Amino acid sequence: MKNREWLKRLPMDLLMDIIGGLIYAVGLNSFANPNDIAPGGMSGVAVILNYLFDFPMGITIFCVNIPLLLLAWRFLGHDFTLHSLKTILVWSVLVDVVAPYLPAYAGDKILAALFGGVCIGIAVVLVFLRGSTTGGTDIVSRLLQRRWPFMPIGKMMIAVDAVIVTASMIVFKNIETGLYALISIFVAGSVIDTIMGGQNTGRMVLVVSDRYTEIAQDIIAQMGRGATLLNATGAYSGAERKVVLCAVRNNEYPRLRELIRQHDPQAFLITTNVNEVLGEGFASLNAKNLT
Repeated sequence: MKNREWLKRLPMDLLMDIIGGLIYAVGLNSFANPNDIAPGGMSGVAVILNYLFDFPMGITIFCVNIPLLLLAWRFLGHDFTLHSLKTILVWSVLVDVVAPYLPAYAGDKILAALFGGVCIGIAVVLVFLRGSTTGGTDIVSRLLQRRWPFMPIGKMMIAVDAVIVTASMIVFKNIETGLYALISIFVAGSVIDTIMGGQNTGRMVLVVSDRYTEIAQDIIAQMGRGATLLNATGAYSGAERKVVLCAVRNNEYPRLRELIRQHDPQAFLITTNVNEVLGEGFASLNAKNLT
């Protein structure tokens, strides 16, 4: 059943991967790489290695992700890993295939950082909306969170990006390149947050289904999110039943919805936007920057 559903979704998933990959290739090949801007994540690693050894960036992105995908397969689940592999493979191919046909922007580096960030942000959103992931920093941050579960994924990603930006300043021997990279990362993050929702915002989901056990188990196993079973009574039938309660980030919601649909296409799903979600897997309740 799951395989059939996955195959039905595959054409649209691949279309979004291709569109996102083309936009990503523009951001990387036209704006970031020609201006020595390492925009965080595996993109930043690819820019650095391309500068040092002239490695093709697409191949570099794929190769750097291989050990991460192996770790993800072991610790984060097969579904998450396969979604990541699909997107990484498509993006890696497109980055190298279209590179010779894209003009390199050689103007104002601030504009390069801004437009590079916008392109990368839009590309990532297109993938997130299909419930997929771009791998790289996302995988690293999730693996680190397994070791330190009290740390929010967002802060883990910032820490990883900070290491990459610092490395770029050392390699390029120019502090300004790191500052431009920070601008690009900030813009990409702002684009993602604007479309998908704010940093601590999310979705609260209530699921009424006879297959509540399987749904709750897969939310925990495949998505790494908590699930709560609430006792409920049908007003009309008087029957006792369980309701699944779950909170996820905005970019995780499409994946959650598909997971529920695979288990029970007739499930009753109630979703509401929440202004703030705090606790394990999100920002800590003790975070100093909360207002």
